[in-house]
Amino acid sequence: MDSGRPVVRAKAPLRLSFAGGGTDVPPFPANEGGLVLSATIDRCAFASLSPRSDQKVTVESLDFGREASFVIGDQIDFDGNLDLAKAAVRRVLDHDAGGFDISLRSSASPGSGLGASSAVVVALIGLIQTHYRIPLTSYEIAHLAYLVEREDIGIAGGLQDQYAATFGGFNFIEFSPDHVVVNPLRVDEATVRELEFNLLLVDTGRTRMSDKIISDQTQRYTSGNAASLSALRRQKELAIEMKNALLQRKPRLFGELLDLAWHEKRQMSPRIATEYIDEAYAAAKNAGAIGGKVTGAGGGGYMLFYLGEGSRTGVTSALVNLGLRVTDFGFSRQGLTTWRALA
Repeated sequence: MDSGRPVVRAKAPLRLSFAGGGTDVPPFPANEGGLVLSATIDRCAFASLSPRSDQKVTVESLDFGREASFVIGDQIDFDGNLDLAKAAVRRVLDHDAGGFDISLRSSASPGSGLGASSAVVVALIGLIQTHYRIPLTSYEIAHLAYLVEREDIGIAGGLQDQYAATFGGFNFIEFSPDHVVVNPLRVDEATVRELEFNLLLVDTGRTRMSDKIISDQTQRYTSGNAASLSALRRQKELAIEMKNALLQRKPRLFGELLDLAWHEKRQMSPRIATEYIDEAYAAAKNAGAIGGKVTGAGGGGYMLFYLGEGSRTGVTSALVNLGLRVTDFGFSRQGLTTWRALA
């Protein structure tokens, strides 16, 4: 039911978190301030909006083969079917607005550890903002996406993914009690190319329930668990050290610090590492990897390894023999992008 207005499209990138993950999860940022070093990659969440002439909204997930619909102004039923999309529409949409059809797809599924869910929400908000010409800054878009996930739907987690997907590129992100500051890093092209040459992204084939991991990690922090507290504080230090390694054009040092960051991250909760992940990590290190980590909260999803010189074949073989899928990727400096479709 086309209203005559142009179709709008959006894409928001997925991200790799290198260090500082966990320090962006409340209540740590309010108590001590969080620091995260991350970068977006050439995998994205995509969304498309087609205007309607009535006040109906339909949402289709091409990845899951699901659909949901509701009428603007009516109460939205959060029933486990595309609830993130429903909440994003409710957060941004004016009740006097016209309806539309939305389709969604992503390069990675929820549970991948690449910030896929947040990227979808950011793309959705960007779509609606562009379609209705709503004046929102990048910070406001990221904050709205955070509210959708953490408050409206109640998904446990931190603040980093929404800001990474909105801003894009290599960022050093500061989380304070009442604000977030995204510091773009001017990592030179030679360093970026060297990272792409030496980094290996590996799909474990196992999704994880990050909310359980994050809840356990948070409980340990709030109860004063010494190991968890020390690991979180060390994550902040490593985020600074790894940022400096990138800016000083020392990619191998970056790889070595990645190894330290993973060993500290494991101390935040026993749920972060599994026997399977530990086996894969040991196999990669034995085959010549310098360092690595799980890319999200832990328990599954993707792993990232920095390879020693000449070790790609050996590391790849070792991981494939364990049933993991090795993939190439590149970095992307673009964040949320929206445009109107061409005829």
